[in-house]
Amino acid sequence: MDALYQFGIHLIQSIQTLSPALDGIIETASFIGTPEFFLILVPFIYWSIDRRVGIRAILVVFLFDFINASLKLLFHQPRPYWIGDVKEFGDAGGEGTYGIPSGHSGRSLALSGYLATQVKKNWFWAVAAFYILLVGFSRMYLGVHFPQDVLGGWLLGLLAIWALAKWGNAVRTWLADKSVPTQIMLGFLVAMGMVLTGFIVRFIISGTPDPAEWSPYNAEARTVTHFFTISGAVFGACAGYALMRQYARFNAKGDWAKRGIRYLLGMVVLLVLFFGMDIAFAAIAVDESTLGYILRFVRYGFSLFWTTFLAPWLFLKTKLAEAE
Repeated sequence: MDALYQFGIHLIQSIQTLSPALDGIIETASFIGTPEFFLILVPFIYWSIDRRVGIRAILVVFLFDFINASLKLLFHQPRPYWIGDVKEFGDAGGEGTYGIPSGHSGRSLALSGYLATQVKKNWFWAVAAFYILLVGFSRMYLGVHFPQDVLGGWLLGLLAIWALAKWGNAVRTWLADKSVPTQIMLGFLVAMGMVLTGFIVRFIISGTPDPAEWSPYNAEARTVTHFFTISGAVFGACAGYALMRQYARFNAKGDWAKRGIRYLLGMVVLLVLFFGMDIAFAAIAVDESTLGYILRFVRYGFSLFWTTFLAPWLFLKTKLAEAE
């Protein structure tokens, strides 16, 4: 592994000779691989393009994030700037989390790759490929991922797309004859399974402490906070989508003016909820506490519940969308 790390460090040093000329472009490219970017993009697909594609886009991203978070903790490998003479740009380091696999790289592939399978246009495949490569390159340029981290993220992104393609319809058919309360309960059990996985993986690696030289960077590397983020989002999406299908089944098509208005309305409320709860909950409890975990679960769960159910219900009531 030392030789692999040295190769990666030399490659990153070569790439960073392009700085500062490409700094702005690269930092923008890295942003479009973040969860915040998907918070902007995916609701647009769900509310204003195709809700079926939208909900699957949500699920493929969070399926990837869960697998990625589990393996990132299990492998507990360093980022380049932890061990080598490379520059880390700004706060791009992932809040002190471990390196492999790269979440930005894999998340961009999972989403754009899935969308490409739905759009089925050569131009979209080309755009998706450029986007995936650009995000992966940006993570090395910023000094926060080795080449193997990026490749690992891409592999997991492909795995998430494959899993959705292989089992998505079967799961949907199996759930179709289940009552709404049963579907919500199953979503909660899946979410709790994700949380449990985080604690199990952290216990597995508890006997292998990180090298002392990583200590300035890895203060939050072994937290399970991200598992509460993912599980809350998954539960909110599952519960909201089940209720939407029963009580607010809407058509995302229609007049483009209405599509735009409902997106703007939905996003204003979503951003107020998302960042408002962040500020309020931060004043109540720190992330790494039992109450902090619960509040994080609530924050992400309610944000996705608004996205998948409450917003469509409002769109129908205000005539911004037609019932399907």
